[in-house]
Amino acid sequence: MTTGAIGVFDSGVGGLSVLHHIRQTLPNERLIYAADSAHVPYGDKSAHYIEQRALALTRFLIEQGADAIVIACNTATAAAAATLRRDFKCPIIGMEPAVKPAVAATKSGVVGVLATIGTLESARFAALLGRYAGEVSIVTQGCPGLVEQVESGDLHGIRTRELVERYTAPLLARGADTLILGCTHYPFLSPLIRDVVGDHITLIDTGEAVARHLQRRLISEVGLKPDLLPDRPICRVKTRPTELFFTSGDELQATHIMSMLWGSTIEANPLPIDFT
Repeated sequence: MTTGAIGVFDSGVGGLSVLHHIRQTLPNERLIYAADSAHVPYGDKSAHYIEQRALALTRFLIEQGADAIVIACNTATAAAAATLRRDFKCPIIGMEPAVKPAVAATKSGVVGVLATIGTLESARFAALLGRYAGEVSIVTQGCPGLVEQVESGDLHGIRTRELVERYTAPLLARGADTLILGCTHYPFLSPLIRDVVGDHITLIDTGEAVARHLQRRLISEVGLKPDLLPDRPICRVKTRPTELFFTSGDELQATHIMSMLWGSTIEANPLPIDFT
């Protein structure tokens, strides 16, 4: 088995937005991505259901040689990060809406959060908001349907625009000048969101910060050498592809959508039945 890889999973294809930042930060690392598209969206699932999916996907990624795991999903982080960190010894990197940089960026004192219902209702998100209570006004908006639009590859269509207009309008009406993209699917909608809300609104996503945090954890815990970054010898298997993609959904559809979002042609492999 090839060892020394970064495993990344999401409820579907949205985590590719994080994978882009990881690839930019660590261009020579072997990446393994698992899209759990047969179970998307996570936002309307129970915490127990999401936890079980996260455990299965993490086991699969580790079997494939991953020695670090990125939960490229805010909802899955809230539901399963603590369990994964308890059950697995490798670094587990999670996601959370980027409230801290948004608080620093706002000039109006009002920050809007676009996220799934699962993220907004989680105890983890409530604790995050509590840390910044009193500094600014934070208004939240659940966004049912947006994940599904990205999963279908509809990033600019009439239905997607209608949803973006519906969900951003209340936040803008409250005076928000900074919007947190609180789901990893939403950065793929950034051009459309920008067109709807205007250039004066700041959009915040956490993919770049997650990639930098991953890099620091690899240095401190896995042996990545700062003076050799990002050249970790155990990852330098020249006959292997630098990225592998898996899906629990339809492979042909996943290949099409993931190729579009990744920016080059990829092949989505089926997850083994034991992990679906």
